[in-house]
Amino acid sequence: MSSELKPIAVKELKAGQSFSEAVYIDGENILVPINASILQKDLAKLAALGIDTVYTAGELREAPAPAAGAASYQSDDAPKLNPAHSFTTIQQNKSAYRAYTTFVQRMNTLFSRISDGLTIDSRAVNTISTQLLQALRAQREQYIGFVLGGEVRGYPMAKSAVNIAILSALTAQEIRLPSHKLLYVIVGALLHDAGMFRLPRKLVEKKGSLTDEEQRLIQSHPLLSREIVTQELSCPDEIGDMVLQHHERWDGNGYPKRLPGDGISIGARIISIADSFEAMVSPRPYRKSIVGYQANKNLLADNSRRFDPDILKVFILTMGVYPIGSIVGLNNGAVARISEVRSSTPLRPKVQVLMDEFKRMRHNEEATFIDLLTEKNLYIVKAIDRAELSEMYAYV
Repeated sequence: MSSELKPIAVKELKAGQSFSEAVYIDGENILVPINASILQKDLAKLAALGIDTVYTAGELREAPAPAAGAASYQSDDAPKLNPAHSFTTIQQNKSAYRAYTTFVQRMNTLFSRISDGLTIDSRAVNTISTQLLQALRAQREQYIGFVLGGEVRGYPMAKSAVNIAILSALTAQEIRLPSHKLLYVIVGALLHDAGMFRLPRKLVEKKGSLTDEEQRLIQSHPLLSREIVTQELSCPDEIGDMVLQHHERWDGNGYPKRLPGDGISIGARIISIADSFEAMVSPRPYRKSIVGYQANKNLLADNSRRFDPDILKVFILTMGVYPIGSIVGLNNGAVARISEVRSSTPLRPKVQVLMDEFKRMRHNEEATFIDLLTEKNLYIVKAIDRAELSEMYAYV
């Protein structure tokens, strides 16, 4: 372990805190990236593993006060486009974006019924899953862009569920699961956290450390999700296993049953990776998002502890080193968005120029696409996050 890392007692940590450098569980495995806020589920994970000390070379940044009216659980507002990011794929794919936000709204309606203890129609879930798969097959790149773009405000739980379903479906397709099993994975991804809606809202939103009893309740949510999926929705046990096991770890240190390796269903292994990636690239009330490139690096640093290494490799190849929709800087000073990736040449994707080397914004009718595989004199020098990009656009 690096001598620059200093120990911090877990009992001193609070949800919402962040550090100027990454926080590590040990010398190699990251708990949260640089400047990323610690979430309640991070603290729950540490408690479940019996870890009482973490390490960082950074300085503490206290949790910001919540914005007035901010909701971390569920918003009453309809999903909205973030005006700061209107230059992204939304402008060229308005119909796809409308379909995407409709999926989010429909999942929110379903989650509201679960939260209120109302009857749930399994046909609604099956319809969403089938239509989402059809949309992905028709407009794969656009939907990956929506996951990474962070354009939707409101309905955070529903948005997260749809995003994780998108990422899980793409991975399941790549490993060539049969069609019916692929739909199972989508249903499991959409409903893996459904049990959270059966827990007290104050507990789910609690910002401080949890008591042992509260921790036990939080870790019961996979059991509740399985009950909802198998008993209330009458889904096959295979889907029930996915939602039950999505917090199990490859090394056997997960919960609720501490299943190791191949003892975890393949669907749960896929959902676990998609869930972690989505959590990193999507902004949360007390945490900034990170770019897809850094999220992939964090996943690869896992060293076969949380994730199935073979499925993780497929996920990275599916998304690309720089995932579709990622914003990157080129060596000539231009800013571009990744529009197509190839697993054979991950560092040479196709890109769409958003701002040229002369700092001129390119509008839709002036769109320029460049294939970095053939344009050998151009290459990617860095990934750009949304905050940095917003500053660029404000400057010009």
